[in-house]
Amino acid sequence: MSPARSTGRAAARRRRGPGWVPNQHGAWAMLIVPVVVGAVRAGPTWRHLLLVVAWLAAYFAFFAIGLWLRSGRKARYVAPVRAYSILTTVLGLALIASRPSLVTWGAVYAPLLAISLWHSARRADRSLVNDAVTMVAASIMVVVAAGLGSGAPTAWTWLPGASDHATWAAAALTFAYFFGTALYVKTMIRDRGDRRRYAESVRYHTLICVPAFFWNPWAGLLFVTLAVRAVVVPRTWPHATPRSVGLGEVGASVALALLLVTAG
Repeated sequence: MSPARSTGRAAARRRRGPGWVPNQHGAWAMLIVPVVVGAVRAGPTWRHLLLVVAWLAAYFAFFAIGLWLRSGRKARYVAPVRAYSILTTVLGLALIASRPSLVTWGAVYAPLLAISLWHSARRADRSLVNDAVTMVAASIMVVVAAGLGSGAPTAWTWLPGASDHATWAAAALTFAYFFGTALYVKTMIRDRGDRRRYAESVRYHTLICVPAFFWNPWAGLLFVTLAVRAVVVPRTWPHATPRSVGLGEVGASVALALLLVTAG
């Protein structure tokens, strides 16, 4: 990218004001993969398109609110909070109108949202605990999306989609992958050279291979590959650019999604 184009984009962001465009590029896979996996496993419907749009709007609102809280509730951050909150409310109500039983998932997501925003207010949003909370919320979307599938019951059920144990296993594997990703990326960027973080990442990736193999041999093979990456890459290419790290995550996320939609 040329310096002029980069400068132009930065100027455009400043004109829009802060909080309108999320800058956490690693979040996109975490947003999209669970919904796609749940939808494909249960049978896609038109409701999944509405779910994706509402889910992305909710993320934009979540990002804007978190930024507003971290700023000490400064007025210049209010506009995106208001706009995205209204959009999320409208889309959420439309989604609930299409499948009223979805409203019960609010009892699951409300405390997760409260915990994460509390971390933002304390400027601890980069903590591993907060990462885990957001990953739990994202991974559960596998089950939520499955509850909207073409084969899902249309009658009122408590937490639609939650009765399928195989779907919960897919959600758990999704969380296991994303949590490992958080550790690995920290060893490559924010905590580069931190021996304690590197050891945590290696231990986690090694241990998670065991339940992955029990679930599916292909899943075990994928997680062994990720474990090798966690061991080798931070030591061999410690100065890899964020772009190259991100591209690696895209490939791993696609591999995980293909595995989860084809396995039992």
